[in-house]
Amino acid sequence: MNPDVWTRIEARQGDITTLAVDAVVNAANQSLLGGGGVDGAIHRAAGPELLEACRRIGGCPTGEARITPGFRLPARWVIHTVGPVYRGSPRDAELLASCYRNSLALAAAHGVRTIAFPAISCGAYGYPIAEAARIAVETTAAELASRPGIERVLFVLFSAGDLEVYRRLLAETRRGA
Repeated sequence: MNPDVWTRIEARQGDITTLAVDAVVNAANQSLLGGGGVDGAIHRAAGPELLEACRRIGGCPTGEARITPGFRLPARWVIHTVGPVYRGSPRDAELLASCYRNSLALAAAHGVRTIAFPAISCGAYGYPIAEAARIAVETTAAELASRPGIERVLFVLFSAGDLEVYRRLLAETRRGA
């Protein structure tokens, strides 16, 4: 893999709703009508217009992604993706990787240069952080190799523990590149 890909990926701790990026990714549920965790925070910060836009979309299957304006967020776009509820099956990994692939494809189609992802499926959906981080980083790196227009991918983690998992994984992966 092109080592340049690794210079375009970063992990940091913070609040995804405050970032001035082109797009933030929402770890949504299938209804797209808001919920807890990152989903609820993004809906609250974006305002009621986001809920209306999501109602018009009519939902999103697991592993797929949909896009709306960011409304009151600093981000221009919100890319909603529905991660799998973790059950420990190989299908979980396929669906989680699809979330990242489909989100990055939508981002590229809308001219997004900077995008921020949360740890999809790691909250209420129970995906183990180390396994989810590996899928997120590997899938994102593979996608970036063919998407030069996306200049920066941020993995924005809520907890210091999750951030450490991502940073360790990124360091190991960069050394192996």
